[in-house]
Amino acid sequence: MSMNLVEKLVQRAIVRSGGTVSKVTAGDFVAVRPAHVLTHDNTAPVIQKFKTIGAQKVKDPKQPVFVLDHNVQDKSEKNLAKYKNIQDFASQHGIDFYPAGRGIGHQVMVEEGYAFPGSFVVGSDSHSNMYGGVGCLGTPVVRTDAAAIWATEQTWWQVPPVALVRLEGKLRPGVTGKDVIITLCGLFNSDQVLNHAVEFVGEGVKSLSVDERLTIANMTTEWGALAGVFPVDKTTVDWLRAREKRLNKRTDHPRLNAKTIDSLESDLPQSDEGAQYAKEMVLNLDRVQPHVSGPNHVKTMQSVRDIEAKEVKVNKAYLVSCVNSRAEDIKLAAEIIRGNKVAPGVEFYVAAASSEVQAETEASGDWQDLLDAGAISLPPGCGPCIGLGKGLLEDGEVGISATNRNFKGRMGSRNAEAYLASPAVVAASALKGYICAPRSDSGYEDTTPGHMVEVPVSDGKGQTLPPLVHGFPTGLQAPMVFCDEDNINTDGIYAGKYTYQDGMTPEEMGVVAMDNYDPDFNSFHSEGDILVAGFNFGTGSSREQAATALKYKGVPLVIAGSFSATYVRNAFNNGYLCLESPKFVSALRDMKTGEGKLTVRPEIDIDIDFRSWSLTANLNGKDQTFAIAPVGEAAQELVVAGGLEAWVKAQTAG
Repeated sequence: MSMNLVEKLVQRAIVRSGGTVSKVTAGDFVAVRPAHVLTHDNTAPVIQKFKTIGAQKVKDPKQPVFVLDHNVQDKSEKNLAKYKNIQDFASQHGIDFYPAGRGIGHQVMVEEGYAFPGSFVVGSDSHSNMYGGVGCLGTPVVRTDAAAIWATEQTWWQVPPVALVRLEGKLRPGVTGKDVIITLCGLFNSDQVLNHAVEFVGEGVKSLSVDERLTIANMTTEWGALAGVFPVDKTTVDWLRAREKRLNKRTDHPRLNAKTIDSLESDLPQSDEGAQYAKEMVLNLDRVQPHVSGPNHVKTMQSVRDIEAKEVKVNKAYLVSCVNSRAEDIKLAAEIIRGNKVAPGVEFYVAAASSEVQAETEASGDWQDLLDAGAISLPPGCGPCIGLGKGLLEDGEVGISATNRNFKGRMGSRNAEAYLASPAVVAASALKGYICAPRSDSGYEDTTPGHMVEVPVSDGKGQTLPPLVHGFPTGLQAPMVFCDEDNINTDGIYAGKYTYQDGMTPEEMGVVAMDNYDPDFNSFHSEGDILVAGFNFGTGSSREQAATALKYKGVPLVIAGSFSATYVRNAFNNGYLCLESPKFVSALRDMKTGEGKLTVRPEIDIDIDFRSWSLTANLNGKDQTFAIAPVGEAAQELVVAGGLEAWVKAQTAG
């Protein structure tokens, strides 16, 4: 039977209990053995979870990879002790470890061949999608998943629907991979790929470098996708050969060597003719022009030409992060800034994606060109992108950044504004002091560069409702609070400033939950209230605390029009229930229930019947019933058990 590339890569990773799996389709719950699992600074709490599960040894020490990258500027005794404990654990169990300063974990995973084309690799970080740039199915898992993988080698995954993105044409000079993904996010900004895997195909793919593919795959996360996979083609293989030549000057690399590359080239993974896709989109690369996202929203875009006319002043500029700090990016910025000076009043921060990238750009002179222009060097790592260390945005400031997220408050003050753009636009803006293009773009036409293609879809009729597992409730009645916003992200649910305070108890997490979304949330919410929100709830970072915090705030469950799949995974692993009811949310909006406020507490009680997977609420004086997307038995078992930790402990007992 025909399968697309994503389904084939999943099939390769399935843990087989006997025989072979002949077909993998969207919606299947499968047990998979990832080739590798990345953790970074969050390795410390993963170690705690690993011990809580009761595990004594890592089942396959070559499967985990530790890279310290998030809080590398913090030289406090506490953080250094944390880093040492992680290194000691790695040494004790024989796990590959990369210290602070080696680079951002995702870049290291690609450079060192852990994210190998044709494999299935996970990371306890939302930007694990980036591995798709080299034809590796990369997808995020959460801390509890990572601990379970250490103990058992495997995890669960629900195969997502796959959206096909056909790239046509070729990018014009001055247009980059970052412009491609910003355009995709802004053009198809109505959840078209939410909780999908994206597969890129078409003649336009051939013209994109590996660096550009990594950038695009990286930000499929912000687009709402669980993965973004490029084909394994000649460009990929040539890049691997060049890496192999560089790495094997002294010793034979265990993953990137002639044997592994020859084996890959002899059997390149590719989709079957006639493979099925849930959706299809077309983007004409030759019509893409430089764009920026924002302020403070990834899916709000405007052309650089339009925003340049407004002369939006910038206070800080950033060429940092896993999406756009590779050698190709730094070279592009250096070519624009060479021989010039950063504008007065602008701070321009640069950090390479890895120590190898920095060494390469130092050798080429590009790094020094940036420093000579007045750029401020930061160590290879996440830094300001995650709101840690030097150079954060302050009240009233505006930042232009080559990072992948510009959520309110993520890069500093909630009262600042952040825009996203390509390294070229960032460098040009740092020179001018306002957001601008690196060169005249008068040749660009204001034409829509892409469109959707009609694909037959199932009407869902005949769906069999899953039975309730033993111990799962039959119903729930409770009042509600309504947060009438789409794309409520994990930074809003649980602010980044708390994410790496590992000593916080779940109860303390609950106290601060939602205060970065709405500082007045607690004045509306009472313990026991159901939280109802808009669409794509829980988007953004994969931080597990965003689910833990709501659970311990006394919110029994969340109802939304739709959810980030990563957030749902976090929730179920916490034994916490998320329910989708888009028609209910739409009905509340039709009644203007939100009143234009971030949070309201309408006098509406919700009556949930899990046996029929429906809810009833009195709207406009009349009881109305709405369908709820059913929750499968596997997820129900996690809720009943109290979470994945308890479930794994029960499975491994005795």
